[in-house]
Amino acid sequence: MGQGVDGLFQSALASFLLFSPERQANALNAALGFAVVLLPYSLIGPFVGTILDRVSRQRALAICNLLRALDLLLVALLIANGKTGLELTVVVLFAFGINRLILAGLSAGLPLLVGSESLITANAMAVTGGSLWVVVGGGIGLGLRKILEPLNNANHSDAILLLVAAMGYLLTSALVLRLRKSEIGPLDHEKPKGGFAQGFVEMREGFIFLREHRDASRGIVTTAVQRGGLTALILVALLLERNTFNPASNPDAGLAGVAVALTISGAGITCGALVAPFGVAKYGRHRWIRFMMFAASLPPLLLAFAQSQILLYLTAFFVSVFGQSVKVTNDALVQSKIDDYFRGRVFAVYDVAVNTAMVTGAVLAALILPASGKSFTVPVLISVAYLLTAVRLLRKSRFNFTF
Repeated sequence: MGQGVDGLFQSALASFLLFSPERQANALNAALGFAVVLLPYSLIGPFVGTILDRVSRQRALAICNLLRALDLLLVALLIANGKTGLELTVVVLFAFGINRLILAGLSAGLPLLVGSESLITANAMAVTGGSLWVVVGGGIGLGLRKILEPLNNANHSDAILLLVAAMGYLLTSALVLRLRKSEIGPLDHEKPKGGFAQGFVEMREGFIFLREHRDASRGIVTTAVQRGGLTALILVALLLERNTFNPASNPDAGLAGVAVALTISGAGITCGALVAPFGVAKYGRHRWIRFMMFAASLPPLLLAFAQSQILLYLTAFFVSVFGQSVKVTNDALVQSKIDDYFRGRVFAVYDVAVNTAMVTGAVLAALILPASGKSFTVPVLISVAYLLTAVRLLRKSRFNFTF
């Protein structure tokens, strides 16, 4: 429910910032939007595990969803009045920062709800299901906006979407109350000693642990590179749909094109999660991750030599297939290497690494891309980064089951 509402929220935000008739989208504005969404994940990462190991996760989830609902009321008010300055940035940062705590709380509580033999499957379902529901929520948001826009101006339509999202977060908060206070932890023996500043100490312990488990650390870097390239490709897609494939005077057509690309990407995410268990069973986790990164280096080349909607949709599908297969497989690899005591610490490092890479990918792409989104350089750089990762970082002599 929460991830679906996130998709609706993000579609309203993208619509307001990038697809309003009075705003000309450019790469730097879009990259700033990515930074606003992703930086809270990196800044709050060191403290998430510390908080969730000291307070009732059920209470934390309920309160955080309630705070998100209240925050979205402020966002709706600002957007209704066309505010795009510092005040909007601050309240949006707050909303996404809280979201990091919510997702981590759900992940931390999962081992207490399913048996250990089902944990990897449950994690794969949670990651893939969450991604799919963001896509579904985004589609619902775009559909509602199309219905609302003839009745209101664009800003008021986006504000109404945000009010709907706020009600969704209220419902999510109510659903959390179906859990008992301590049902998803922390249990008494899980509660660590030390105050909240312990977060930085625990992050350092996570880095130390990863130095001793090089295949897990290489897998995390690989996932970060893949996600950074994916963010750059999303930026390319947004600009192509907004300013090249459709008239700049008709942002609704661009928004519809993005919706199609997201739907196709969602199908790719599903396929990537479905094929991963078969690939791992046949080749093993290490070889499968290496194969998927080799495969991921090919689709961006489609956009390097020609730009069309068909090629964009094909790229979206195949990058999502290979990327999700890397993510699901690496999550299982990292979990298999980590003692329970270190799991929160290592996944805090994992989160910060991936989200920092995504912001970096967006900013670097923005510095190269023209407003049209047409670029030979960006897709080729992404392809080269993926290929080098597969050839060097994941080479068999350094990335194999013997670690």
